[in-house]
Amino acid sequence: MYLKNISLFNYKNFSEANFDFDAKINCFVGKNGIGKTNVLDAIYHLSYGKSYFNPLAVQNIKHGEEFFVIDAEFEKNDRSEQIVCSLKKGQKKILKRNGKSYEKFSDHIGFIPLVIISPADRDLIVEGSETRRKFMDSVISQLDSHYLQQLIQYQKVISQRNALLKYFALNHVFENDTLSIYNEQLNGFGNYIFEKRKEFIEQFIPIFNKHHQAITGSQETVQLVYESHLFEKDLLTLLQENINKDRALHYTSVGIHKDDLAFEIDNHPIKKFGSQGQQKTYLIALKLAQFEFLKKQSGVKPILLFDDIFDKLDESRVAKIIEMVNSDTFGQLFISDTHPERTETILKLTQQTYKIFNL
Repeated sequence: MYLKNISLFNYKNFSEANFDFDAKINCFVGKNGIGKTNVLDAIYHLSYGKSYFNPLAVQNIKHGEEFFVIDAEFEKNDRSEQIVCSLKKGQKKILKRNGKSYEKFSDHIGFIPLVIISPADRDLIVEGSETRRKFMDSVISQLDSHYLQQLIQYQKVISQRNALLKYFALNHVFENDTLSIYNEQLNGFGNYIFEKRKEFIEQFIPIFNKHHQAITGSQETVQLVYESHLFEKDLLTLLQENINKDRALHYTSVGIHKDDLAFEIDNHPIKKFGSQGQQKTYLIALKLAQFEFLKKQSGVKPILLFDDIFDKLDESRVAKIIEMVNSDTFGQLFISDTHPERTETILKLTQQTYKIFNL
């Protein structure tokens, strides 16, 4: 599978731009602010139906314009697939495959497997648990549409239960029977999601450790730990035991929506005890593991986006990544870099076909 070409209209800083891609390596070079990352984000948009960098969809429309369109042609299983994502101010975003609109964006997730490695990944370390849960869910959802539907249903019921708790507080009432219905629903969805996350992490950790050791030459010891209330008790019991706390807080305080991933180096939080270089290496290993996991499970090499990853990596770590490119581990690769000379030097070492786009 690979991306053959893409056209952008009023997307971020582009009024109109067209790119025809190499099946192996494509590199966007130029100064900061010129739009390199925006092209990568447009490609991401076609895989996930949303921007990686900007959660507010309307802010991806070029300033002063009314709409954006991303139009691309992929080659998958010897078939041409046209994917179009568009948004007009005041209207719903539209995602189409071969001219037919998706009723639910979730039906598209996993069709174009893709992994992005970016400086923005640092949010996985510095932000709250929601960011790390989203990482875990995005990997599982690309392979398991039923998991994604269960997750959507769980989040819907959590919102309803929270609204009910607020209603109880405002009106000084309490109806345990109504709350029990939500508890039962959450128990069904939550236990399923917990088991799938647990299964995923068990398979994912050895792949992550392998990539981290390869990049660092086994010089650092890191840990990835899945944390969940459900390791202690089943969700129904937890919800019943915490009802007084939930009534006081006006929201649901326990459940898989509170799960987290602990990122550690030498059994200490990498956020506090890891250097910038160590944090970046951890994140690259995490994303390379995501790539390999998706490839193994789906049998398809995901598209890989490298957004400005060569900064802050020493030569030996860059060399390890180049080694992986040469070993044909990866499929199609997109790279952004501010240093054209550095990019060309690295690409020449890969012995792969490539295209360089000067923006």
